[in-house]
Amino acid sequence: MEEEEDQIYNIERPESVLLTYYILQSLMVGPFLIFLLPYLYFRYHTMRYRFDDKGVSMSWGILFKHEINLSYDRIQDIHLTSNVVQRWMGLAHIHIQTASGSSAAEMKIEGIKDFEAIRNFLYGRMKGYNETAKRPPAGPGADVAGAVTSPALQATLIELTEEIRLTRQALESMGREE
Repeated sequence: MEEEEDQIYNIERPESVLLTYYILQSLMVGPFLIFLLPYLYFRYHTMRYRFDDKGVSMSWGILFKHEINLSYDRIQDIHLTSNVVQRWMGLAHIHIQTASGSSAAEMKIEGIKDFEAIRNFLYGRMKGYNETAKRPPAGPGADVAGAVTSPALQATLIELTEEIRLTRQALESMGREE
């Protein structure tokens, strides 16, 4: 397991087969090849990945430099997609989604042959951060399961619940009168 993590930490560039995929993809657009191929060529040669203890980052571009940094605690979901040609070449896109307002993936890792290991690694890191964030506070007034044990706190919560119930009833009666 630790050896697999070391391999993932050492990934810095996409596999060379990604350039072949980009060339095939460019050939499919016909006359727009002269615009798409140079873009994809430079994208491939400038694309860099970095996996560390805090998160994952990706950068690419010559004229317009793009850089995306995601910490593991921001990751919400991970999807793998591949078309027929990508499967034939042993590639897949790893779409990483965060809790941003967009439905599109925040980061798309491409050109990695061991995509399932990366997905599992990211899920492990994501769940590790989320599990520590979801743990209940272990302090006065809470037991191990997070249940309230302090009598004063229980009385306050019961009182608040009763106030909310009375407020709701008052608002409902005002709505019926109108």
